Amino acid sequence: MTRPRPGAAGLLVLVPLLAGCGGGQSYCQAVQDHQSDLGSIVQGGDRTALIQALPVFEDLAGKAPADVTADWRLLVARITALQTALDHAGVDPASYDPSQPPAGLSAEDRGLIRTAAAQLAAADTQQALATVQQEVLDVCHTPLEL
Repeated sequence: MTRPRPGAAGLLVLVPLLAGCGGGQSYCQAVQDHQSDLGSIVQGGDRTALIQALPVFEDLAGKAPADVTADWRLLVARITALQTALDHAGVDPASYDPSQPPAGLSAEDRGLIRTAAAQLAAADTQQALATVQQEVLDVCHTPLEL
């Protein structure tokens, strides 16, 4: 019977640890690479921060570990739905005020925007956001700036 060499045994121990770490280095590297972008978006205090962060979220969703992939996808889908509704209505997200919608905005477009905004603010979306923030903290040992 052949015994594993110490190097091979060490590798066998590391592989499950790295797999258990979720997305591993590429995910954590992406989080670190995007920290300044997200920080700038958040510091701007703009109401459209989540829409501005969408490309970052899409990148992170593509690199996310399996245990939070669904959460990332939900978050990205909800932000995308709001952006799509605003784009379809021809409305600038930064200036849109639901209590005083632009003249000529159809009831259908107002309804689509309202529905998308409500889904983005929904409890399951907020839970998904909390889950990905906690995952980044646990796996990458850095806070996700949002």
